[in-house]
Amino acid sequence: MTEEQAASGSEATTRLALRTQLVRFVVTGGLSAVVDFGLLNAFMALGLDYTWAKVFSFIAGTTTAYLINRRWTFQAEPSKRRFAAVVALYAITFAVQVGLWTLCYPWLLSATGNELVARVVGFVIAQGVATTVNFIVQRTLIFR
Repeated sequence: MTEEQAASGSEATTRLALRTQLVRFVVTGGLSAVVDFGLLNAFMALGLDYTWAKVFSFIAGTTTAYLINRRWTFQAEPSKRRFAAVVALYAITFAVQVGLWTLCYPWLLSATGNELVARVVGFVIAQGVATTVNFIVQRTLIFR
């Protein structure tokens, strides 16, 4: 086997691993988003301020994602260093997601006059940006 064939074969393996991880990350993210969005709506229905509702729903959704991703998506053993890195990443993700939600939700509510549209679109924007950052950092730095 030539060096070029070996390199090509390892790239295919890497792509397959990346594809598998990405699919698993998206599935896990979908489940975690259901937890997050469901609790967000429940907390708001109970009268909790939209920012605090997002804080608590984020914590629940993120905890769900971490537990599933560590074991299933990245198949990593628990470690204190890895856990500390994930906590730091989730602090950044928290700031991004809750910050975007806090900016988007009232603006969308004012722009559309429709609370459901503001909740869904604001959630999707905040979740999408945070999820992208999260996957890249977890795959390249934390669970490599």
